Amino acid sequence: MHRHPLGEARASTCEAREVAGVVIAAALLTAALTYPLAFSLGSIARVDNGDGQFSIWNVAWVARTLVVDPRHVFDGNIFYPHRGTLAFSENNLGAGVLALPVYWATRNPYAANNFVMLLGFVFSAVGAYFLVRHLTGDRRAAALSAICFAFCPYAFAHLSQTQLELTAGLPFAMLALHRLADRPTIGRGAALGAVMAAQALCCGYYGVFTLYLVGYAACVVATWESLWRDKNYWTSLATAAVVGTALVLPAFIPYLHLARTNAFGRDLAQASLYAANWSAYLASPAYAHRWMLRYLPPWREVLFPGFMTVGLGVAGAWLGRHLRRGEVVVLYGGASLLALWASFGPVAGLYTALYNAFPIMSLLRAPARFGIVVTLGLAVLAGVAATSLCSRLRRPNLWAGVLIVLVLGEHIVGPLRWPNAWPVEPVYRALAAQRRGAVIEMPFYAKEVGAHHNAKYMLTSTAHWMPLVNGYSDYLPPDFRATARTLAEFPSRDAFDILHAIGARYVVVHLYGYKSEKRQDVVQRLKEFEGRLRPIYADDRVRLYEILEDAP
Repeated sequence: MHRHPLGEARASTCEAREVAGVVIAAALLTAALTYPLAFSLGSIARVDNGDGQFSIWNVAWVARTLVVDPRHVFDGNIFYPHRGTLAFSENNLGAGVLALPVYWATRNPYAANNFVMLLGFVFSAVGAYFLVRHLTGDRRAAALSAICFAFCPYAFAHLSQTQLELTAGLPFAMLALHRLADRPTIGRGAALGAVMAAQALCCGYYGVFTLYLVGYAACVVATWESLWRDKNYWTSLATAAVVGTALVLPAFIPYLHLARTNAFGRDLAQASLYAANWSAYLASPAYAHRWMLRYLPPWREVLFPGFMTVGLGVAGAWLGRHLRRGEVVVLYGGASLLALWASFGPVAGLYTALYNAFPIMSLLRAPARFGIVVTLGLAVLAGVAATSLCSRLRRPNLWAGVLIVLVLGEHIVGPLRWPNAWPVEPVYRALAAQRRGAVIEMPFYAKEVGAHHNAKYMLTSTAHWMPLVNGYSDYLPPDFRATARTLAEFPSRDAFDILHAIGARYVVVHLYGYKSEKRQDVVQRLKEFEGRLRPIYADDRVRLYEILEDAP
């Protein structure tokens, strides 16, 4: 039976209105729960730690370079003269693409990064909403699940790590898989592959989690719906694999090259350090949960989904059996349990098995992040519980509203305290006016445990985009470690020899960065080597010099 064109048009209009309404509601909730970020995009930011500084630099670098010089987007302006330095950590290509309009409209790295962070919350809420809407047909349940997932404590605990806010690919990929199972086609397979690729380009960890989640779900669906011999089903999934691989491979090749040449991979010993412990699943920054923190032993991650999410999720697993939603219970309940198991790292066994079976696991380091999959599974099951309760109670809209208000209230963290963004210092304006050349900034943080202090130089480089000898990332090149101590003693003959050898042109000396005795020593040595340095800028706090090539 064919639908009348007028009926199809009305249905499309209703769907468009629903999408618009969900996006607007998600945006309003995001603005309220992250207040005042949305109202001060370019003037506040997480500049109070190395991860926050790194993320702002990273997103701005990608947004700028994709337009200016896209072929060299992986050649980040850090660890000069190394190339491919964006692959030393998360590349944030997806975040950079999302930041493009704001970065080029404002040239403000803080606004660009904050915009992407807010989009992460909005997209995650929209994805979770339409996933649960598809599974239950209940808008009220979908709204509840969207809040449980998008605004979970884990998300607020990682505001300084932009890539960890981009979780939307997880629910969108599952929605694409369910649609594919409903009607397997090449187009729906391609859509699934594109969503998985987008998630991988936004966050490598979540890309791997999405791969596992879709693989597990594909097997559950094939078993539950007797699709093991359905040629169209497997052809569609193969299409997803081909499309996803083709889209991700260009961004993945630099990591493969790095792993081959520099042993970049992480071993199980490192994974053990970043695995979850039981207290992580009770840790949360939300007001409703903070009272628990004083009673917990040290936690390794913030993974508590919330009392309402856990309670409704468990209820959904129980009630789902009676709503002919056993497939949903097995799929999302099983995924939550497996992710929970994997999050405890090598000591629990499953992570070790995955590590040994799939080489891609060597690029990961933090098993605890599997906890976001636990939250997604519980959020979906919470939607199942809400659907069941609303079907049994009088005045279901009222009760659904009560549940949504309770979940929202439990997840309130703010108003959040955001540090002020850094103004561009005069020394960097002076540096930006010089001809292009590599820069070293002093103090040079040499020890691996203190290398994160170099991230502040990466952030300030967004004012000039000169190549930096300094750098901070998950991976530190061996020669950086080998020469760092010598460079930290600049100015010295050995330091000058290294800088001449690599072709460094400028040095910025932050006198305020040294302790009193060390500062006096640095000032004295600068006078001793004044024949090898051309002054460009100086004030009471900082000096900028050009390193002379023809110095005696």
